[in-house]
Amino acid sequence: MSTAFDPKAFVAALPRRPGIYRMFDRGHELLYVGKARSLRDRVGSYFTASDVSPKVQALVQQIADMEVTVTHSETEALLLEYNLIKAHRPRFNVVLRDDKSYPYILLGVGHPFPRLSLYRGARTSGARYFGPFPSSAAVRETLNQLQKLFRIRNCRDSFFAHRSRPCLQHQIGRCSAPCVGLIGREAYGQDIEAAVKVLEGRSEEVNQLLAGRMRQAAERQEYERAAQLRDQLAALREIQAQQVVTAEQERDADVFEIVGEPGEYAVSAMLVRGGRNLGTTSSFPRAALAEPQEALSSFLMQYYAQHDPPAEVLVGRRLEDAEALGEALGARAGHTVAVRCPARGLTVRWVRLARENAEQALRMRLARRQGMEEMLAALAAELELPSPPARMECFDISHTSGEGTVASCVVFGPEGPLKKEYRRFNITGITPGDDYGALRQALKRRYTRVRNEEVPRPDLLLIDGGLGQIEGVHTELEALGVVGITLVGVAKGPDRRPGQERLYLYGEGVARIPEAHSPASRLVQRIRDEAHRFAITGHRRKRARRYTESVLESIPGLGPAKRRALLMHFGGLQGVLRAGVADLQQVEGVGATLARSLYDHLHPGS
Repeated sequence: MSTAFDPKAFVAALPRRPGIYRMFDRGHELLYVGKARSLRDRVGSYFTASDVSPKVQALVQQIADMEVTVTHSETEALLLEYNLIKAHRPRFNVVLRDDKSYPYILLGVGHPFPRLSLYRGARTSGARYFGPFPSSAAVRETLNQLQKLFRIRNCRDSFFAHRSRPCLQHQIGRCSAPCVGLIGREAYGQDIEAAVKVLEGRSEEVNQLLAGRMRQAAERQEYERAAQLRDQLAALREIQAQQVVTAEQERDADVFEIVGEPGEYAVSAMLVRGGRNLGTTSSFPRAALAEPQEALSSFLMQYYAQHDPPAEVLVGRRLEDAEALGEALGARAGHTVAVRCPARGLTVRWVRLARENAEQALRMRLARRQGMEEMLAALAAELELPSPPARMECFDISHTSGEGTVASCVVFGPEGPLKKEYRRFNITGITPGDDYGALRQALKRRYTRVRNEEVPRPDLLLIDGGLGQIEGVHTELEALGVVGITLVGVAKGPDRRPGQERLYLYGEGVARIPEAHSPASRLVQRIRDEAHRFAITGHRRKRARRYTESVLESIPGLGPAKRRALLMHFGGLQGVLRAGVADLQQVEGVGATLARSLYDHLHPGS
């Protein structure tokens, strides 16, 4: 028989040394992991009468046991805390729910005329990367500016290799057309060099470089080249003048600020590279217990598990463990990382800007949530549910005359769509156009996983259809042993216009008709339309793949290996369609006879 947990005796036995502590409930489920500079002082603070925080009291009342691990340093405690949170994801800890993969600009290598492009994914040592950027929109805007300034090509290598005349990008002044020899390798390399310096934040150096080249071109009486360089220099200075926040010195930094309260935090991350503000992005960490400083510290450890830290990490409030945090991040990154709260100068403006963005993001999030709460409450009242649904799923089917059938499943929660949980199902083995059969197949695949507890069970299941659909769905769910889910069919009104939906609750033969444009009606429309959009998108992609395959499959003598070789060589079907007979012959395995046959099939009557 285990003895009851005695917090007073437990705290008295703790050392005043750094370490981590773990709190468990009666079922020995891990509730919370924390770090401490002094275990006795930190753990003791939870059990003092002066701490009246409701969230702390809610945690303390569930504690049935505690364990501690003494560490050599606060940095070691920080790393151990992070590893335990990552492994167990305790419900009272800060846990990121919205990990982001930031985009980079990739400079291709190994090509005489390299290009710059947007890139996401693992970085390898064989290429050059610039970033990260807070969004793909920021990358595209930067690439757009660089193409205007330096006329860097943006086409794929396969497209570049088969040009016989300049493309539209050259005609509108955004490419120097190296593909057809309108610029030499050395001159193009100079443009790439200048673009790289801009990406590295060395804009003033580029200004001097362009000014020097302009003078040299003028001295050589290459007036057209001098005029081009003059225009580049003017455009670059105009872009620099438009930059709202520019550093007095070139520096890389990440700027973070947290706003809100336990359980409802927003963290804004502002990325500064080469002294340029690249923009902000917001995250909403789950932190039911932590105070702002603790939440931000834990957030940074988890954030930099996915991203490389710069030399400077600026935060909007003083962190007790800033020094330990810097040591831990520096050990991972392989270079010195300083975590500090600025007191003066430009960096204070950066922190204020990050705070404004965090406050705005939190306001928008709360507004969306209030709107969802209103719609969920209205839907619960409309359907006479005991409480608003916490999780809803909706299915839809898309096909073209029975071909390429795809089923979609979208998921909504109290805060709106849960897009990471959306799923599509490619439907096979049914009679073309059999929507009932497609729906049954998708439901069986989805709800087998629900039954096996691999996927959370929804409170409400919406089906695009009427009585016939929901009867079939109920039969399928019953056969799977999945019960207790409210099942509703959403049928379009007589004019098939939004606001006329009929809701068929399983077990009722009469439709419920929500008031047009009421909160309940708006929510049903939003979920159904999202399921429809997701299904159609998947179907169109599948149809495009089938079209590509079917066009090439119809050509005699062109097997799977040669089809793949053609598509890879030309970068897709459009490249194959643009190719001439001589171009087609350059593909491995495609001789003169097959090239002529292929061309004739793709260009009948030519």
